[in-house]
Amino acid sequence: MAAPMDCLESIEDEGCAGRRASGVEVALPSDPAAPAPLCPHGPTLLFVKVSQGKEETRKFYACSACRDRKDCNFFQWEDEKLSEARLAAREAHNQRCQPPLSRTQCIERYLSFIQLPLTQRKFCQSCQQLLLPVDWREHGEHQLSAGISITQLRRPSQLLYPLENKKTHAQYLFADRSCQFLAGLLAALGFRRVLCVGTPRLHEQIRLTAPGEKSNMKSLLLDIDFRYSQFYLEEGFCHYNMFNHHFFDGKAALEVCKAFLQEEEGEGVIMVTDPPFGGLVEPLAITFKKLIAMWKEGQSKDDSHKELPIFWIFPYFFEQRICQFFPSFRMLDYQVDYDNHALYKHGKTGRKQSPVRIFTNVPANKIILPPEEGYRFCSLCQRYVSLENQHCAHCNSCTSKDGRKWSHCFLCNKCVKPSWIHCSSCNCCALSDHSCSGPKDGCFICGASDHKRSNCPHIGTSRRANKAVRKQKQRKSNKIRTEPLKDNP
Repeated sequence: MAAPMDCLESIEDEGCAGRRASGVEVALPSDPAAPAPLCPHGPTLLFVKVSQGKEETRKFYACSACRDRKDCNFFQWEDEKLSEARLAAREAHNQRCQPPLSRTQCIERYLSFIQLPLTQRKFCQSCQQLLLPVDWREHGEHQLSAGISITQLRRPSQLLYPLENKKTHAQYLFADRSCQFLAGLLAALGFRRVLCVGTPRLHEQIRLTAPGEKSNMKSLLLDIDFRYSQFYLEEGFCHYNMFNHHFFDGKAALEVCKAFLQEEEGEGVIMVTDPPFGGLVEPLAITFKKLIAMWKEGQSKDDSHKELPIFWIFPYFFEQRICQFFPSFRMLDYQVDYDNHALYKHGKTGRKQSPVRIFTNVPANKIILPPEEGYRFCSLCQRYVSLENQHCAHCNSCTSKDGRKWSHCFLCNKCVKPSWIHCSSCNCCALSDHSCSGPKDGCFICGASDHKRSNCPHIGTSRRANKAVRKQKQRKSNKIRTEPLKDNP
């Protein structure tokens, strides 16, 4: 999983508010049939700048995967026309940024590597690359690990350094506790195939079997980290960008994924995904719906009502946003924690607990959470909840989201966090030091709380008004430029 977890505090503010006072949103292209320009991470996304009550009229393309332009500086206005020279330069840059080895070359090297005697199996820590004897001289001055066992090859996430660029591909990997729980849960629910989207450690756990044993589950890893290409054959890994549904190795990789989803007419498969927490929910939801559509292609007409089972692992404060795209999803109380993060680990209390939860369309009453880790079954809600999550008779639900006991506000008619108080000015509960004049939930254009900007009935009026203002400014600018200069007296 790639997730900038050190900025979860600011992300929670955004998630709880439902939106930001200003920022960017994914936009629909003016011409849906026109292909998006490409950056090294595949097709770019179209964005629009938005702020309270106002929407910029000029849209732009930017990288789907990188939030920091230092990591990918692609930028192009939607209506911008590029010269042939610039297009050629861009294509050359995109090619230079691709992995040094093709998928086929990685597979050939892996097959050669496992045939080597143990003493000759070396891994370059400096280059994060498996080495064949022909490579040794080139890497002679680098930090090398020798005697790489088959067991180590089956756990590449422990061999590779986690990427730590917090704004791009920061990788925080499932702790063994969470990884083993997830693998065990999937097996108990009867799934035979797991599509692991950005979950390399779960992929490893599923594929790990004792010598001579046959696994009851298969898995396929889709991940943007191309380093995994050197550890898996075709049926084990696809280099993939989950923000734009882009398979870097083209149609061949797409067919691998399609065959995996549609095997046995789509029966017995589940998708488990752990996206970057800093990523926008909307492009992720669009991608997941494309994977769902791919799965549905293998369904018979009698099964058209079925849903692809999904576990979407994400912070609890994005619940409203996720359920907006997937109304059948429900959030589980299980706290997912990570190996290489100092704060969010099992056993901590209060705000140091992991904020990461599982959103799923699998019925909650079928999912058993471990009692030894502090979960109990609520007979009224018919689901497992954390011990601190007490059933509210007024809401008729176990209402806590963050592992603390929430309290019922009779003025708001709902349960709220224990640190919140009712504000008579805002007529709702909030932190005691909140700003009453701060941004409220709802639409950027009209301010209504029952819809977002993209569904606003006034969006056409807003666009026409902004367009008129822009034309008026343009006319004034042209007039200034064309007026003859007056002679000085």
